[in-house]
Amino acid sequence: MRRRDVIAGAGSLATSATVGFPAPSIAQEIRQLKMVTDWPAGLPGLQGSADRFAKAVGDASGGRIKIDVYPAGTFVSAFETFDAVADGVADLYHTYEGYFEKKSQAFHFFAALPFGLTPSELNAWVRYGGGQELWDELSGQFNIKSFLACTTGPQTGGWFAREVMSPESFKGLRYRMTGPGAEVLRRMGATVVVVPGGQIVQSLKSGAIDGSEFAGPWLDTWLGLHNAVGVYFYYPGWHEPGTGIAIGVNKRVWDALPTSDQRLFEAAVAAEYSLSLAESDMNNALSLRKLRQDGAVKIRKFDDATLKALFAVSRNVVAEIGSGDELSRKIYTSYEQYRAAIVDWSDISVHAYLNGRILG
Repeated sequence: MRRRDVIAGAGSLATSATVGFPAPSIAQEIRQLKMVTDWPAGLPGLQGSADRFAKAVGDASGGRIKIDVYPAGTFVSAFETFDAVADGVADLYHTYEGYFEKKSQAFHFFAALPFGLTPSELNAWVRYGGGQELWDELSGQFNIKSFLACTTGPQTGGWFAREVMSPESFKGLRYRMTGPGAEVLRRMGATVVVVPGGQIVQSLKSGAIDGSEFAGPWLDTWLGLHNAVGVYFYYPGWHEPGTGIAIGVNKRVWDALPTSDQRLFEAAVAAEYSLSLAESDMNNALSLRKLRQDGAVKIRKFDDATLKALFAVSRNVVAEIGSGDELSRKIYTSYEQYRAAIVDWSDISVHAYLNGRILG
């Protein structure tokens, strides 16, 4: 009998084999992987999705693949996840890739764009519209294989200490927002501040920011935003209509997986995307009802003039994001062609139905 040493480290394979027994008795390889996230420990919907994915992979593999999940600050700091996986310090991340726009602005196409795609529309483009192949080309430049693995669902417009009466209301506002929506608000006259989700309430209470968005009523109230700022809660979430959350795998780790395990991962991320959307829809509905019943928060819709102004600026911002290098232009062209087609279909399907339903 002989044993091979356990090999430690990110992406390593811990292997124990016994010689002299029939093949069915030989111990299988155990892959111990580290997943880092940009979410506070215990955050439902996002950190919960990462935990659920790790468990699903472990269960489906019969325990051969074990993923240890590290919330923000427990293995690497918030916003350091991308570099950790690219460099092989960690094996996987679970994050909003728009945080890493300095690597490439094109990551926003797979995360969220103002007045962009809904959760189902984004999923369709990535899986059947050529988005995944373009994403592979983009993230592969950084030694990462990215997957669409979670969604917050349609987001809301955020929390404000005072009413948003017109497009001019954004001038001088110190507001927490990420992604291209932040650039839109800058051009509308706001001062945008980016802080991790776990630091939003503290920043509001200290006066560092005047207002904030995060996701929707479920996660926002879990964080305590409704108790930390004003009384105005706005919709719709024009800046992130269908936010995609990614699982990124170190490319060397991914390539080392046998095809069967790669298919297992792909099935697990597809299932988790569906589960996360269902979970988000259910809990956002319940949380919105509670806010309405409590009555302390004034729930408001952005008026049409404000939405039109935001839309006009947004189209310029998105076009600029897609005007970078050749790959960015390819992604932008694919996204816009798909967007035009799906807007037409959604208008006579989902949108028309929803407009009809409220008539009852």
